[in-house]
Amino acid sequence: MRVVVCGEALIDLIPDNSVPGTTQSSLWQAHSAGGPLNTAIALARLGLPAQFLGRLGGDGFGAQLRSHLAVNRVGLDMTVQTESEPTSLAIVSVDSTGQATYTFHLLNTANFNWTGQDFPQLSADDWLHTGSLVAVVEPGRSALLDYLSTTPARLSFDLNVRPTVQPDRERYAELLAPFLKVLGERGGIVRASDEDLRWLYPEGGASAQDIAAGMAREHGLDLVVVTAGGEGAFAVGADREPVSVPGIPTAVADTVGAGDTFTAGFLSVWLSDDQDLVRALRTGCAAASITCSRIGANPPDADEVRALLSSRS
Repeated sequence: MRVVVCGEALIDLIPDNSVPGTTQSSLWQAHSAGGPLNTAIALARLGLPAQFLGRLGGDGFGAQLRSHLAVNRVGLDMTVQTESEPTSLAIVSVDSTGQATYTFHLLNTANFNWTGQDFPQLSADDWLHTGSLVAVVEPGRSALLDYLSTTPARLSFDLNVRPTVQPDRERYAELLAPFLKVLGERGGIVRASDEDLRWLYPEGGASAQDIAAGMAREHGLDLVVVTAGGEGAFAVGADREPVSVPGIPTAVADTVGAGDTFTAGFLSVWLSDDQDLVRALRTGCAAASITCSRIGANPPDADEVRALLSSRS
């Protein structure tokens, strides 16, 4: 089984506060990032055979992203190399609690100019994970939706809501709805954060668990997996009772890549033979906890996750 991760690869520009800046200049760290790229690398570090299906820019940042994927043993056979399109950028702001927010520079960049010819043939034995920005940014969004509707691969999808890309809540929900419909029809998995759900569906002040359960019923979703920061994670489904696990405390450096790493940790268990939901949730939380203790999206390997879980048992 191949695990194919489809979506954006971009550069996170994170302030470097180790050296004082000036009014004329400031220092930034250019981190290889993007939700799907982070997930692909986290999967590979956890020992899964991950392939990255993305469009990489023809500039120096694009070369950095390709090198980062290769060093982490992520397969590049499915990447699309562009020559004239630049790499997308995200300007990251981190508050006093380590919570990250993003401002994106996406116009005419490599990530989103998908055509039908860019997508490979997958089989029913493959697992395709996607979502994030490509699900709401055209022209890539429409091409990806067509692909998901026809590929026989099994599916998972990360909402990874970014209001600075599409600030209209109703429009954002409208853009995501066809993807959720496909996931429901195909028995796929949807991952979201509690903040994603409360931002998308604020009416009535419902809890994240109630929103997730309602979304599962509306779209016939077998499994909606929700992260809740330090509180842990839970899963619900159209015909499933809620299952939850507590978070794992850590000294937070920042939250960059935490949700992406959780997804990889969850899938590393869920795609195994036993499909132990509690163990999958706990593994996702452990992987995310380690990532939060580091600056930028720097996922752990399988030994680190096992050691943390053993220390908590």
